[in-house]
Amino acid sequence: MNRALRYLGSTRFTLLGMAALALGAALSYDNPAGTPAWVLVVPLAALALNLLLAMCINPRIHRQWGLLGFHLGLLGVVVLAAIGRLTYMEAHLELVTGSAFDAGELFDVRRGPWHDGGLQQLQFVQGPYTVDYRAGMVRGRTHSQVHVAGPHGQWQPQDVGDDRPLRVHGYRFYTTFNKGFAPVLTWMADGRPAVTGTVNMPAYPLFDFRQQNSWTPPGGRAIRFWLKLDTGRDDQRAWRLDVRTVSSRLIVNSDEQRIELLPGQQVRLDGGVLRYDRLAAWMGYKLFYDPTLHALFAAAVFGILGLFVHYWRTMFRQPLPGADAGEHLQ
Repeated sequence: MNRALRYLGSTRFTLLGMAALALGAALSYDNPAGTPAWVLVVPLAALALNLLLAMCINPRIHRQWGLLGFHLGLLGVVVLAAIGRLTYMEAHLELVTGSAFDAGELFDVRRGPWHDGGLQQLQFVQGPYTVDYRAGMVRGRTHSQVHVAGPHGQWQPQDVGDDRPLRVHGYRFYTTFNKGFAPVLTWMADGRPAVTGTVNMPAYPLFDFRQQNSWTPPGGRAIRFWLKLDTGRDDQRAWRLDVRTVSSRLIVNSDEQRIELLPGQQVRLDGGVLRYDRLAAWMGYKLFYDPTLHALFAAAVFGILGLFVHYWRTMFRQPLPGADAGEHLQ
């Protein structure tokens, strides 16, 4: 039994654990959806056991406070990294201005097996946004306005960007380069209640030349749309993308008809009336959740302090170069 414990706490087992961790990291590179979290969690658990036994068995570790502190910090980092892989979540979201967050709209979802799924508690509404561009179409800062539900029912405004996430119940939402426009349409079918919705166009300005999409209304035929925009874009100078200052025309193609609509106008099509209400915009977000981040930072700092203490004590234990020679000359 002692022999087995000594092997599990040896540097040989450390090398095996590191090799398994490297293999798990290669399999989970870029976080593919089909790779289970256990390819990283199992090697991390093995390394945590290796560190714990090494601290207990090796007297050079547990008899030196600095070295023991370093290994305790390292053990905390390894354990928390494993817990983080079991509880993390990543996803993407496209949210139209004026609409509320809906967990069912998330896509590219990746999560650990222990994630508790507290997304249903999140309540916020997307407001308008602006994106600054420098000359040469270099994207600058994004200012996305969202309204978050407060504890007493009030809505609190927050400014979100690529480096300024929205933090709600441990979840973080970062804006991305992925954004665009969304015409708000109302379909009034003959003899049925009116239906209002949005059609997200491709990302702008990445696909400014291809602002087209299609939609099939309830009980109707497919309708093709093309959106003509005047955003004030200027590739030679700095400019700001703001949906509130954009003018638009919506080209509607249905059967043999081709109609151009301004916001507020409508057209009679086969099966009902289509109205172009207004132009909205959608913003793409990246969602990130990891409850271990702050604890990871604290464990890393603790380990670094332990290593600092160890080397500080080691340095002052060693005699200065030439000290013996000086004493001999006296």
